[in-house]
Amino acid sequence: MTESADDVAILPVPTLQVRPDGTARERREEVAVEAPFAIQLAGETLAMTMRTPGHDAELTAGFLLAEGHDPHGTPGARVVKRGTLSSAACGVCGRDDIDELVTRLAPVQAETRLTRAVLASVMQRLPEHQPSFARTGGLHAAALVTGDGQFVIAREDVGRHNAVDKVLGRAALDGLLPLSSHFLVVSGRTSFEIVQKAVMAGVPAVVAISAPSSLAIELAERFRVLLIGFARGGGFTVYASRFRLQGAGENDGPSVG
Repeated sequence: MTESADDVAILPVPTLQVRPDGTARERREEVAVEAPFAIQLAGETLAMTMRTPGHDAELTAGFLLAEGHDPHGTPGARVVKRGTLSSAACGVCGRDDIDELVTRLAPVQAETRLTRAVLASVMQRLPEHQPSFARTGGLHAAALVTGDGQFVIAREDVGRHNAVDKVLGRAALDGLLPLSSHFLVVSGRTSFEIVQKAVMAGVPAVVAISAPSSLAIELAERFRVLLIGFARGGGFTVYASRFRLQGAGENDGPSVG
């Protein structure tokens, strides 16, 4: 039986779902798969991108068309798919090799643990730091927040990665790195490159309004970054490094403080 594009694009993962009242339950969630993809024309690599597997020929044709190439390629054209961390990513465009990025990373050593109450409060107040979004409805936001819930830096941009770069760049210019006592909040989904940026800055947690990708979860678990998605209405879902969530350790009870 042939595997469908939908089968390839979805990955079930174990999560900890935290409700607004602080109770928690184990649950399997389906996340979108993120994987590197190399687009080649006549044997030459034109671009490396992160994408969700499926319809890769269409992705290639669309890219070639936008770049002024024949969308049908040439007799010598070929597309190479890579299933491991060995290529550059959208959001870290210009990098020749994701391996280079990963080998430069080290697990975040901070002892920081966050509480549900702080996370819920921060996500409730995030709109206060999105003035341009309030006017346009068309911008992403990223914010750096202290462990007790104080906003330090907040930036908006049409690109999620740009907003994160602005926040972490300001922190670097201000001499705040490593950001071991802070966490990063993003207004959209979380992909590999956002977690990678957080690890580089020493951020122990990334909290997002929307879902993470499979590769974001893998990277966050590997480098000890608490990864939270669907942080809305006082609840959220924990996808990686749950030991950083106070009250959510392996031997803890069913409630999260």
